[in-house]
Order: sequence, then structure tokens, then C-alpha cells
Amino acid sequence: MTLQLASRLGTVKPAATMAAKLVVDRLRATGKTIVDFTIGEPDFPTPDHIVAGGISALSTGKTRYTAPGGIQPLREAIAQKLLRENGLHFSPDEIVVGAGAKQIIYSALGATLNPDDEVIVPAPYWVSYPDIVSLHGGVPIIVSCGVETGFKLTPAALERAITPRTRWLILNSPGNPTGAVYTRAELEGLAAVLRAHPHVWVMTDEIYEHFVYGGAEHVSLLSAASDLGPRTLIVNGMSKAYAMTGWRVGYGAGPLKLVKAITLLSAQTTSCVTTVSQIAATIALNGSQACVEEAVALFHQRRDRMIALLGGIPGLMCSPPDGAFYAFPSVSGLIGAVTPQGKTLVSDLDVTLYFLEHAGVAAIDGNAYGAPSYLRMSFATSIEQIEFGCNALKKAAEACTFPLSKNTEQSDA
Repeated sequence: MTLQLASRLGTVKPAATMAAKLVVDRLRATGKTIVDFTIGEPDFPTPDHIVAGGISALSTGKTRYTAPGGIQPLREAIAQKLLRENGLHFSPDEIVVGAGAKQIIYSALGATLNPDDEVIVPAPYWVSYPDIVSLHGGVPIIVSCGVETGFKLTPAALERAITPRTRWLILNSPGNPTGAVYTRAELEGLAAVLRAHPHVWVMTDEIYEHFVYGGAEHVSLLSAASDLGPRTLIVNGMSKAYAMTGWRVGYGAGPLKLVKAITLLSAQTTSCVTTVSQIAATIALNGSQACVEEAVALFHQRRDRMIALLGGIPGLMCSPPDGAFYAFPSVSGLIGAVTPQGKTLVSDLDVTLYFLEHAGVAAIDGNAYGAPSYLRMSFATSIEQIEFGCNALKKAAEACTFPLSKNTEQSDA
């Protein structure tokens, strides 16, 4: 008898970042040297004091189940963090801990979406947002936000997207893949629209909040519009700021009814987050934040170096991102180019594959993020790897040629 899978799986694609990592690992296993600009995680280990706290928890027998919503000390530490860093008041009961921020997002949508409910997803978007919506029977409403708006949703575009079936708006600032950071004024503009539509809830993903550069400042939506608190879920976690991707600790802060619903789903899925991970996360939040500050300074240097090098590659255009740790260059200047192997590059995926095969550099095509003609390139890697990889990209781009018609168009522009 043939196993029949649920029809809803037909709407879901493998996560582009994980798929890219598998390709990189496979190529490396064959002996090829690959510079990996795909994966979105810090390249350095979890800070020593956090690891030591985890080891201590293991050695003292703290290895049993916890409450599904998270241990009390961690939820208290999260509440203190939100007050200290964001000026937001939450009680520990209004906070739920999950196995990564992704589980919080998944459970929140699972607890609130009915078939054909709509969720507004600004594009470019993190690859999992639309798929998680679809898995729960919802309809992702993709709103394209181009470079002309800084890859950010405008009040007018939000107003046009809202219908009576809209249940959620998902905001991500600093954003993956673009690094876009919403200003206080921009958030206030969106909030003005949302006030006219009280049936729309807001999920604000702030996982990259610490990684802002230059004059940019992270502002939480509720800091700009506290009156939206009764219908807002803040999503965050430990993965990026504390280099704890494998520990799998995320959290949500929001209205008690929603937090209880997410906790109920956690009790029936993961039961709880690993005890030792929760203890380590508590230590991370309550301890010195110097490790976070050092990471931000390091990524700032890497951002500047990658942007400078990308600016010298023919066919690529890239503005410095205000946040996160990704460059998001346009490769439209390479569309139509012919590789030394005689292949015409007709899409961002073609460019991605060409760079992988002939430069040994892995990136992710923008189409995976709802933004064709772009690439996402992580600078969460060493300066040496950034320089080596970007120099290889430059050589590969310079080896391409354009048909006469393309050259004529460029000279006429």
C-alpha cells in the first residue's frame, strides 16, 4: 500500500538555507573548497560562561522535564531583558519559551489560523514565513517591498493588503534577508493603519535586534505603539545574539490568552525545551552582555569589508544593510551574461549556480526570499573567507561576456 501524504505538504518547500547547507556539505565531502555565504549563524562558539553554565547544569542532575512554557527563572530573565533593553513590561506569565523562535512562530500561527485566513508577509521575507502559514491552512499574502522603499512595508501597501480575512501581519526588523531596519517613524506609520483594522494581529520577529550598524537603531513595534500590545506577539531568541543556534531556545511575549495557546501546543509537541538549554539561556540573559557587544562590532567590520568588495564585482550592486548579518546584492547586471562555458544566465538561480560551480562560492538565490534578481550572502564568517570568496566572485563575473545587444543597451543607458 502506498503511503499517502497530507495534501498540505504539497505547498511546502524545503528551507532554502538548509538545502544550501546540504549542497555545501556534499561538495566539501568530495574534496572541493567551498566558501559558504549561505548559513545564517555566527561562526564562533557559544561564549564560555554560557557553556560553563550548561555543563554545570548537566553535572548537577538538571536533566528532567520542565513546564511546557519554560522554567520560571528563564521567563523572569526574559521579562527583565524586555524591560531593560526595550522598555516593555511583560509578566513571566505572558512569556512562553520554545525550541527556537521558529517553533514560537509555528505554534502561534497554528493556534490562531483557520482555513483560508490571510497573513500579510512583506517580501523579501524569511523563507519559512509563507510555508508555515500554508501548513496551517492559511493564505500568505505576499506584498512586494522593493529597493525604492528600502525593502520595507509602507502604510499604503499595508492598507491595500488588508481584507476582512486578514489575521496577521508579520514584521521582521532587522530583516532577513535584506538587513532592513524600520525606524520609529515608519513603525508609527504602520501602526496608524493597524489601528483602523482591529481584527489584524501583528507578529514582530526581532531575532536580529542587536545587530544594527552605523546610525541605525532597533525599535520594537510596541515601543513605538504600545496600544497595539493586546494584539501583538514579540518573537525573539538566543540563536543569533549569543551564538546559541544549536541550543534551540526561542521565546514569545504577548497576550496571556495567546501565550497559553502556544504553551498548549508545545505540551503536545515538544513537551518542553531541553532543560540544560533553558538554564544556559537564563545565564546568558542575566550575565554580562559584553559578548553580544563584541559580536556586533565584529559583524560591523565584516559587513563593511563585504560591501566594499561586492562593489568591485561587475554586475552586482549592493547597499550596506542597516542590520542583521546579510548582504543582499542585486545581480540584475549579470542577467543575460554568457559564461565561459557558453551558458546564458537568465535568472538569479543561474547566477547562484554559476558562482557555486565556477567560483566555489555558495550563496542563496533571491527568488527563495520572494525577491528575484538578488542573492543573499551571509557575512557571518571570517574576513579571510569574505575576501577569498569575493575575489573568486569577481574573477567569475569578469569571465562572463554579454551579447552585442546587451552591450548596446548598456551603452545607450
